[in-house]
Amino acid sequence: MDRTVGIFQSLKIFENRQAVVVGAGVSGLAACRFLLSLGARVRLVDAKPDLSPGVLQKVHADPASVGLTLEAGPHTPAQFADAHLVVLSPGVPVKKLAPVLADVDPARVVAEMEFASWFLTEPVIAITGTNGKTTTTTLVGRILESAGLSVFVGGNIGTPLCDYLMAERAADVLVIEISSFQLQNCRSFAPRVAALLNFSANHLDYHADMEEYLQAKLQLFARQDHGCTAVVPESMRAELVARGFTKARVEGFAAEDTDFDCPGLPGAHNRENIAAAWRMVRPFGVTEAQARKAVAEFHALAHRIEPVGETNGVLFVNDSKATTLDSVCAAVKSFGRPVRLLLGGVFKGGDVASMLPTLTGRVASIGLFGAAREVFEPVLAPHFPVSWDQTLEAAVRRQFGQAKPGDVILLSPATASFDAYSSYTERGRDFVRVAQAIASEHGGGR
Repeated sequence: MDRTVGIFQSLKIFENRQAVVVGAGVSGLAACRFLLSLGARVRLVDAKPDLSPGVLQKVHADPASVGLTLEAGPHTPAQFADAHLVVLSPGVPVKKLAPVLADVDPARVVAEMEFASWFLTEPVIAITGTNGKTTTTTLVGRILESAGLSVFVGGNIGTPLCDYLMAERAADVLVIEISSFQLQNCRSFAPRVAALLNFSANHLDYHADMEEYLQAKLQLFARQDHGCTAVVPESMRAELVARGFTKARVEGFAAEDTDFDCPGLPGAHNRENIAAAWRMVRPFGVTEAQARKAVAEFHALAHRIEPVGETNGVLFVNDSKATTLDSVCAAVKSFGRPVRLLLGGVFKGGDVASMLPTLTGRVASIGLFGAAREVFEPVLAPHFPVSWDQTLEAAVRRQFGQAKPGDVILLSPATASFDAYSSYTERGRDFVRVAQAIASEHGGGR
């Protein structure tokens, strides 16, 4: 099925309207691109006072010619006074914005994912939960592909929905990860299949209490109808049904529900994820044989942007194979969530400053370890919080101590490993060991 931006342009609902996008991260820039394609005038605002105007080049080669402007620094009511629409990037603290949005109709303030969903006609599988979202989202995509369907996997991971809308061809099914932050500003989003993988204490620095956090998660199900499917843990099913949380058909899941063989996803929590994934794909005609095959074959490539664990909402990713600056940039761009980047080892040459346009807006902090400190620190420290530790383990633990739920701790070192390891594989294995130790220390992780 062909898709062209012209389909949306013909609607003319945003032509010459003022839109304000909050947050200059991956999703915010995607929202800017799509709004501009609809003929809107776009003001990109970001609280970071030192944000480079060059960020606009990631949206359009000539920002001024298409009505795109950037305002960096503390938000003010004036930035939103003329807004026909306000689009929020994932993780933008809505409560902190409340004073400057006091005069804006709340119905005009939406999450990037909600905004994109207005233009979708394809069926959507949307996945939320405290832990395991990224792995399960990826697994569901693989199972659907094994059944011969064309699939888009993205949302809070990978490609934002607004960028998907700019693609020339549409997928048969969209599989998206969605966070509680995004769900608080979703008012019409109604996925064909919605899944809550699990629920435990998290984001309580953002949500007032556990009940508010749960209510944010349950927004995913609020607008589903009788033709939709809600997939929830069997242990929560009775409570959620008693709340009247959805009109959809409700399916519970538990680890013991499936006996699919999956050596690439060990652990009871992954048995639960597999059981949930199976329930998500069945409405799309996937056979058990197709699902079994896809699950059995599922694994990340070792040391190449390889998710190796998730603890307290922080995802650990092993990209030890990245020994060049370009490969680091490719890895960082793979995530639509804040990255805490680990760099260090034997530098092989290149212009470290060339990474700045990619890292800006994506990287929350940088942990240096081992050799090459003198190469990275002078260039990166003026732009990011930078720390240094002698060992990789110390650097990982420091970054985990600073990380927030939803962050990615990414080992993508941009160097050879020979200052401390015999190979990149040994370095990667050491990173995995530390990630597993941290998970064990914090109750097992996911």
